[in-house]
Amino acid sequence: MEFHQGRLIDHVHLQVRSLEASKIFYSSVLTALGRDITAEAAWYFASDELFVTQAQDYTSKVHLAFQARDRDTVDGFYRAAIAAGGRDNGQPGERLYHPGYYAAYILDLDNNNLEAVYHGEACRSAESVIISAPG
Repeated sequence: MEFHQGRLIDHVHLQVRSLEASKIFYSSVLTALGRDITAEAAWYFASDELFVTQAQDYTSKVHLAFQARDRDTVDGFYRAAIAAGGRDNGQPGERLYHPGYYAAYILDLDNNNLEAVYHGEACRSAESVIISAPG
């Protein structure tokens, strides 16, 4: 059996009550998984997928960002989410995170903040990761 898994999830943003307590917790959990916190300031990252900040409010429970193949896919995500009952939380457009960052934001039916993001033109080492049983 063989699976081809591309990156559906671009990143997850967690808002926590105590940044220091969560850093201790996630450091322990990540170490057990062979991973580390890779960058920190008034927030921290683990690898490039987990982003953690001190909660300012609890408007949304989780911020989940999906990777999009291009700007048209971001636009399609936004239209489909609105049509399915989602609420606008940021129309498709360029963002200031880095040059080429094009995203749209939706609040889902439970107030989770969903994002579709296209990071701009890039060369990828592979379209997917191949996962197969040993032997």
